[in-house]
Amino acid sequence: MMSTLLKALVLTLLVMLMTTAREMEVLNFTPLNGKAIRIMYSHRDPSVRKSGSGNIFIKILDKAIDQKALHGTFSTFGNILSCRIAIDSSGQSKGYGFVQYDSEESTQKAIEKLKDMLLNDKQVYMGPFLRKQERELVVDKTKFTNVYVKNLSESTTYDDLNKTFSEFGTVTSAVVMRDAEGNSKCFGFVNFENAEDAGKAVEGLNGQKFDNKEWYVGKAQKKYEREQELKQRFEQSMKEAVDKSQSIQL
Repeated sequence: MMSTLLKALVLTLLVMLMTTAREMEVLNFTPLNGKAIRIMYSHRDPSVRKSGSGNIFIKILDKAIDQKALHGTFSTFGNILSCRIAIDSSGQSKGYGFVQYDSEESTQKAIEKLKDMLLNDKQVYMGPFLRKQERELVVDKTKFTNVYVKNLSESTTYDDLNKTFSEFGTVTSAVVMRDAEGNSKCFGFVNFENAEDAGKAVEGLNGQKFDNKEWYVGKAQKKYEREQELKQRFEQSMKEAVDKSQSIQL
C-alpha cells in the first residue's frame, strides 16, 4: 500500500515539475508592459546573486539581440541566476548586458568558449563584471602620481627626498612624516606632476640603499586599496593552505 502511494506521489511530483518547466519555457521573456518577464526557480541564498560572483559583462551587442536570445546563448554553460540587457527609456537595447551564473566555473567556461564567437555577425566583448570600486582599483594600479617611501634613515630630510626623486621628473610636493616631537617616522610621500614620472621613480628607486637603508618605494594607496590588497593576500594564503592540505591527503 505504502509503495503504491509513494509511486503515485513521485509520479505527481514529476508531472508538476515537467508542467512547471514547460510553463517556464513558454512564458519566460514574454513582453509585459514593455518589459520581458523573467521566470526562474527560487534561489534560497540571495547573497550569491547580490555578491556579483559569477557575473559576466557583455558589450558591443547587436541591438536586435534580446534577453531571450542572450539567455539561450549562455545557458549552455551552466545555471543562470540572472540575465538582462540594459535598455533606454524607449525600451531599446543600449548594446550591453549582464549574465550571472551560480558558479565561477560556469562563468569561466562561458568566457573561454564565447570570447571569439560572433553574435549576429558582431564580435562582442565579454569579461568578468567588476563593481565601480574594483574598476577604479584596476585603473589606479597603473595610473598614480603620489608615491610612498619607507625605511628612511632618521636623518633623511625633505631636501634629500626632493633631490632624489626630482631625478625622475617634476616633484610638486615631498614630506617626511614626523611625530609630535619632530622625530622622523622613517617614511614619507612624494607627489609628481605626472603619472609616468611617478612610475619611473618607483621602478628606479624601490630596493635601492641610502644610508645603509633599503628603501621601499611604491604607489601611495588609499585605505580601500590597502584593504583590498590585504584581503586578496589573505584569500590567496587560505587557498594555498587548502591546496597544500588536499595534496597531503591525496
